[in-house]
Amino acid sequence: MKTFIAILLIALSSSALADGHKLTVPGNPQWQTECGSCHMAYPPQLLTAANWRQMMKELDRHFGANATLDAKEGVEILAFLERYAARDQRYSANTLRITDTAWFQREHREVSNSVWTHAKVKSRANCTACHVTAERGDWSEHSIRMPDGRRWE
Repeated sequence: MKTFIAILLIALSSSALADGHKLTVPGNPQWQTECGSCHMAYPPQLLTAANWRQMMKELDRHFGANATLDAKEGVEILAFLERYAARDQRYSANTLRITDTAWFQREHREVSNSVWTHAKVKSRANCTACHVTAERGDWSEHSIRMPDGRRWE
């Protein structure tokens, strides 16, 4: 019984979402190249599969830009996003913006408007402005650096 509990705890901790933990994302060069060419390649776990499907359907008007992919790339990237997507509705947003999810709102409730509008941040979507190790999957509070250089407390 103790072994089972230990295995369960390890499994749960290794699949933890961005609530201050690592987001384990398998390598996917197409996703990294295509999505990462304009912005950080956001981890699939930050939105639900339904959100990713809708977003991929609307790539011709992707937040004001045309991000259309060829059909084969689109299918492959969507399959990757769906496979690793969040299963919890806290990670769903009608606007398809990660910043509008209940999870994001809760995690960032203490961040002041002056941080969001700081010249080094500019937008709530600029995760790497403060989460300096986010592109490596590390979203822990220990790796946060505020735009003025201080650590998050």
